[in-house]
Amino acid sequence: MLPSVAYRLYERRLRAELRGGALPRHVGVVLDGNRRFARARRLDTVTEGHRLGADKIHELLDWCHELGIAYVTLWLLSTENLSREEAEVNDLLSIITDTVTRIATDPRHRERRVKITGVGALDVLPDGLRRALKYAEEATTGHDGCHVQVAVGYGGRQEITDALRALLEDRHARGHSLEDVIDDLSPELIAEHLYTTGTPDPDLIIRTSGEIRLSGFLLWQSAHSEFYFCDPYWPEFRKTDFLRALREFASRQRRYGR
Repeated sequence: MLPSVAYRLYERRLRAELRGGALPRHVGVVLDGNRRFARARRLDTVTEGHRLGADKIHELLDWCHELGIAYVTLWLLSTENLSREEAEVNDLLSIITDTVTRIATDPRHRERRVKITGVGALDVLPDGLRRALKYAEEATTGHDGCHVQVAVGYGGRQEITDALRALLEDRHARGHSLEDVIDDLSPELIAEHLYTTGTPDPDLIIRTSGEIRLSGFLLWQSAHSEFYFCDPYWPEFRKTDFLRALREFASRQRRYGR
């Protein structure tokens, strides 16, 4: 009982410290450590760690709703993850499919008008997951609540490569010469062809599990983001950890390269 009371008091204090401070409009999260959590806790399989990690996503969306955070990008599956052992990949794909569907259909998320889009090289994903993403996008189109971007089959270098390819294909189809493309090329033009086009860049990126690197997450978009790295594995990430990340963000002076 005592630890529970102390935790609630600490959470209340963190919330009070955030009052009047700058909160991020867009938070990106690298949900790292599900497999290591499963092994550290001696769970039967790493799949159990992935399932517990998936459940934590709904808690995170609750916290974001409470605080009025408008955009959340969740890195659920990298292109490199697809090369893991087939049985684990299949289990992970199934969990992601269920998670995306649940976000789209859960009554509390629907009441909050959560909007979902998939970002990544979606053509490399199995049909079942692509159908789930398409259903989630269609079911939440027009929603004006928190916009959740689900990054699956995602890699930052691949995104930039695909953006340049799409830009060149578009200009070629419109009859533009290579010289025209070179003359017009700009960061803004490339950004128009990213997976996340139309979404503001992340203000804050959080990575769990003690790893201090981005691994290519939102490689282009994170040029002026603030980063927060913390030790808990994703399944044990708590609301106080999230509030501490926001407190750290609020304490920083953002210079945007100036």
